[in-house]
Amino acid sequence: MTDEPKKRIFIGLIVFTVFLITAVTVGLYLIPYIGLKNIHPLAPRVVCITMGAVVGFLIFGVALLILTLIRGREIFWSHRLRGIVIEVLFPIMVVVGKILGISKAKIQQSFVEVNNLLIRAKCNGVRSKRILLLMPHCLQFNDCAIKITSDVYKCQACGKCRIKDLVELAQQYGVHLSVATGGTLARRRVAEARPEAIIAVACERDLTSGIQDAYPLPVIGILNDRPHGPCFNTSVDIAKVSEALSYLSKGCQKPRGTSR
Repeated sequence: MTDEPKKRIFIGLIVFTVFLITAVTVGLYLIPYIGLKNIHPLAPRVVCITMGAVVGFLIFGVALLILTLIRGREIFWSHRLRGIVIEVLFPIMVVVGKILGISKAKIQQSFVEVNNLLIRAKCNGVRSKRILLLMPHCLQFNDCAIKITSDVYKCQACGKCRIKDLVELAQQYGVHLSVATGGTLARRRVAEARPEAIIAVACERDLTSGIQDAYPLPVIGILNDRPHGPCFNTSVDIAKVSEALSYLSKGCQKPRGTSR
């Protein structure tokens, strides 16, 4: 699936979610309308104005978010919308997607892509040494006798997995590279490295939870390839990791040859 379909899934879901929230809000207002009038003559108007303001703000925010995604650059304070997407809208969208028959994996893929686009829309450049490359341990060749979770630079560069290429990238850009076996260790590695930005590789579920856990720290997520199934001899497109590194470390200037 390309980036555009992922983005369209997100936009379609978020528009439907806002419509649903608006309908529920109107319903909650209309049902107790008579009771509110009995409390105080002005009560219905006060509640109506309050609910209208909340819904109006939500609609305005979503419109700003969609415009940012379409234009590919920040509009006013739209970078703050990433927090609303992560903490408020995404959990609702998962429920709405389930009702509409959209798989959770597709919604997570869409969420990761939109998160990346929002980070790129608001990106001021990061010092290379403050970027953390965070990789899952399943990238390592399963039968390798050397365990690199404690020190990735123990890798013997045999070329049977992508760890060799990632080590070379980390050395080229002067960034910290770490391999984690799970969410708890990943959070510890982030706390130890104290990065200004993270480039993370994982499956949809782990990327989604990682982006949520790390917020407001910017995390560019890259989905891993799973030719042998989940969590076993996985791989990653090194070109995508390299492009993300170049984008962040060079002040978010798009490298030549990219279409983004």
